[in-house]
Amino acid sequence: MTEESQGFPQEPADVPVNAATADADDAAQGAGPAEQAGPGAPAGEAEQGADRDLNKELESLRGQLAERTADLQRLQAEYQNYRRRVERDRIAVKEIAIANLLGELLPVLDDIGRAREHGELVGGFKSVGESVETVAAKLGLQQFGKEGEPFDPLVHEALMHSYSPDVSETTCVQILQPGYRIGERTIRPARVAVAEPQPGAPGKDAAAESDEESGGPEQG
Repeated sequence: MTEESQGFPQEPADVPVNAATADADDAAQGAGPAEQAGPGAPAGEAEQGADRDLNKELESLRGQLAERTADLQRLQAEYQNYRRRVERDRIAVKEIAIANLLGELLPVLDDIGRAREHGELVGGFKSVGESVETVAAKLGLQQFGKEGEPFDPLVHEALMHSYSPDVSETTCVQILQPGYRIGERTIRPARVAVAEPQPGAPGKDAAAESDEESGGPEQG
């Protein structure tokens, strides 16, 4: 019987249930913190990294937007300045063209003025002369220069000179040719005869200063 029993394999002994549970607990205790935490911890770190990348990208976009806005504002300001320069140049060219045209017309206006002074502006010539003066006025031509006004070398051209006891400063006593201007642009200065105070004779200003120094004019 002994020989026959050696020919059959022997079944392994049963393992107690308590022993298997103990082995599982030992394996769990031996695992590291990362293994115990599971896949949740790496996912949280990935979300934080994605948020940081998104914030950086937003900051970069904000910076680019600010730069583009500044460029647009600068271009708009340059365009507005360009439009103003073009408008100023257009007005200046127009004024120069009108001034050149009216400058050629001044001798005709002088002839009309002399004819009026001599009573020769009559009939059809009167109508033509007045029409020319009207057109010149519509184009902005203004006449200046009057007898008795102070002499101003910026707008007057003295062709004759004399002395007079009746003036206290250099004065236009005769208008030989009227002056003309368009706006602030003088086309031709007024050509005048001027008179200065008589040498040695106190003018009105000097007399007034003398009265002030003496305490005023004497009262009778």
